[in-house]
Amino acid sequence: MPDVAIITGSASDSAIAEKAAKVLDEYGITYDLQVISAHRDPDRLEGYVKASDAKVFICIAGMSAALPGVVASKTKKPVIGVPVSGKLLGGLDALLSVVQMPKGVPVACVAVDGGENAAHLAARILGVA
Repeated sequence: MPDVAIITGSASDSAIAEKAAKVLDEYGITYDLQVISAHRDPDRLEGYVKASDAKVFICIAGMSAALPGVVASKTKKPVIGVPVSGKLLGGLDALLSVVQMPKGVPVACVAVDGGENAAHLAARILGVA
C-alpha cells in the first residue's frame, strides 16, 4: 500500500516524476507511479483514484493540466499539482490551470516542473518531514 500516488498525464512527464520519486525514496515514503491521461483515459483514471489506498496524490501535467483537478474531483485526499513547462508558454498555461480550481475542489500547486517540492510537500502532509 503506497503512501503517495504519482500520476503523470503523459510519459513525456517522466523526468519530473523521477525527481519526485527520488525525494520520496530519500524520505522512505512508498509510492506508486502511473501514467494515466485525464483526457485519453478518464475511466481508467477514475478507477485508479477510487481504488487507491494512497494518502496523497501528486499529479504531473502540462498544457491544459486537467489531471490534478480531475483527481481532486474524485477524492477527498490531498492533491498536489505539478505544472509542466511547455514549448509555447513555458508552463504558464499549466500553472494557471492548476491554480484556478473551483470552490470545494482544492489542489495544492508547486512551481513549474517542481517535482521535488511536490514530494517534499507530500512528506510534510504525511508528517514525515
